[in-house]
Amino acid sequence: MSHIKLKDIPKEERPIERMIEKGSDSLNNEELLAILLKTGTKTMSVKGLASQILKEIKCIQNLKNISLSKLMQIEGIGFSKAATILAAVELSKRIQIEIGTIQFTKFSNTEIVYKYYKEKLKDTMQEHFYAVYLDSQKTVIKEKLLFIGTLNYSMIHPREIFKEGLLVNAASIICIHNHPSKDITPSIQDKKITEKLKEIGYLLNIPILDHLIIGKGYYSFYENGNI
Repeated sequence: MSHIKLKDIPKEERPIERMIEKGSDSLNNEELLAILLKTGTKTMSVKGLASQILKEIKCIQNLKNISLSKLMQIEGIGFSKAATILAAVELSKRIQIEIGTIQFTKFSNTEIVYKYYKEKLKDTMQEHFYAVYLDSQKTVIKEKLLFIGTLNYSMIHPREIFKEGLLVNAASIICIHNHPSKDITPSIQDKKITEKLKEIGYLLNIPILDHLIIGKGYYSFYENGNI
């Protein structure tokens, strides 16, 4: 028995036809997922499979943080279907970002960096540490995610931060990390790490311009006179 496809559903019930006729906003979550999935399984229609996914995740918002392996644990979802769903989720995140890319952006104020990373980091459940490398005109050469997890001396390696800076011939660096708790108050570790990076940056002539903590708003070490 072949997989049950969208074309096997009565025409008046097909999500694509309904979307063409009435617009995408007229479709429910099950129908939108069915369009992404394209086919069901040997025993379940594509709409049934979409319904099964919604049942498993309990809330459509939970798709924001679901992993590939978690999706593939759902019966009927293989790598291809899971990858398609995750790609759609990631695209939806990027569409909502006020600043689509930080690459080649000229750093004129802290707000630019905050607007970009508040969207990038808003749904993360762990601390992420990024370094943004700038040229002599303060234009972004590169951004790099360097560490994931609770920030402490044992996992933040300044050599990794500055090694990348030397490779791209950076003139300065901005560091960013998030607090999943949304509390932007710098911890003792945050202060120690920032001080250490500032010292090394001075020695290597690649200064740390700022270190931002992203949460409910942001904390800038530069704006608070700590860099």
